[in-house]
Amino acid sequence: MMDVTPATIRAEPGGTVPTMSEPTKTSPLHERHVALGAKLADFGGWQMPIEYPGGGVLREHTAVRERVGIFDVSHLGKALVKGEGAADFVNSCFTNDLRKIAPPKAQYTMCCDDETGGVVDDLIQYFTAEDEVFLVPNAANTAEVIRRMQAKAPAGIEITNQHEDYAIIAVQGPKSFEVVEALGLPTDLDYMSFAVAQWNGREVIVLRSGYTGEKGFELVPGWDDAPALWDALVDAMVPYDGLPCGLGARDTLRTEMGYPLHGNDLSMTITPNMARAGWAVGWKKDDFWGKSALETQKAAKDYRLTWGLLATGRGIPRAHCEVKGADGTVIGEVTSGTMSPSLKQGIALALLDRGVAEGDEVTIDVRGREVPATVVKPPFVKVDVS
Repeated sequence: MMDVTPATIRAEPGGTVPTMSEPTKTSPLHERHVALGAKLADFGGWQMPIEYPGGGVLREHTAVRERVGIFDVSHLGKALVKGEGAADFVNSCFTNDLRKIAPPKAQYTMCCDDETGGVVDDLIQYFTAEDEVFLVPNAANTAEVIRRMQAKAPAGIEITNQHEDYAIIAVQGPKSFEVVEALGLPTDLDYMSFAVAQWNGREVIVLRSGYTGEKGFELVPGWDDAPALWDALVDAMVPYDGLPCGLGARDTLRTEMGYPLHGNDLSMTITPNMARAGWAVGWKKDDFWGKSALETQKAAKDYRLTWGLLATGRGIPRAHCEVKGADGTVIGEVTSGTMSPSLKQGIALALLDRGVAEGDEVTIDVRGREVPATVVKPPFVKVDVS
């Protein structure tokens, strides 16, 4: 496999797909990843890059924290809600209050089960206009989110699955502004604001956002326009020693920031209350799916809460590892865990019993070995985004 250096990362399509089970879908950048020798894996039914040769997750993680990296996240879902009253309908479905922002802004929100308050999915909603909201759910949950919306949509509201109409490329890191500016795309955007721009005569949505905690953007081009945009970004990164990055580095980066991953830290059994995601709930709204169940749970205060765990001994915590208190009693479970490339220590997000406090010393059962850890409030790494 070729070394992924600034001089060689602009590889042309070709190469061989690593031998592994074949998911049903690939991104429009699949040939680019294959040409670079990426290690590929199934993400929600999509074959996506985990890491590239020449240093893998550690090198890619460091590039984003110190310089710049780009991620193909085209597997993420896309859906359009359109028609008179579209914004009000979306606001009646999801947790966050769309009326706290105005076009052209985007917002993090959650789709909850109406009966239990469990999280069907977390997603980004682009408030385009009163009659149009663009949604970006997680890949595996897109169809279910759309199904639930279509079942509740009033006459005149249309929800269409646009999963393979658009690609998404994330540009993240301290030098992300310079890279995006080099393509002539707008960067003078407030956080979670977006602009519809033109690049090579084609439309690209530019959102000031990202899942790494660093400065950055998420670019949404048309599906067929993505390869040329990716190549241009790769070229623009060369002066900054930037790298294409796989979803392995995306996971370590988001874990260092304490950002939740649906299926691990949010799920049908882990509610926004438990995940400390109440900041993304419009409690004062008249209604949204799951409001009554979440209010009842919130009032009862009988649920576990998400904390960070910083390993003080050798060991890498993983999801489902038991967490024990000072007396050896099980007090919780890890939901996400990894080795932090920035700290060179094991870190985790975990659901812990009430009564646990910041600074408490606990142990994590990692394959039968007790690894000492300290309870902390994420983020684990402080990032300068000024």
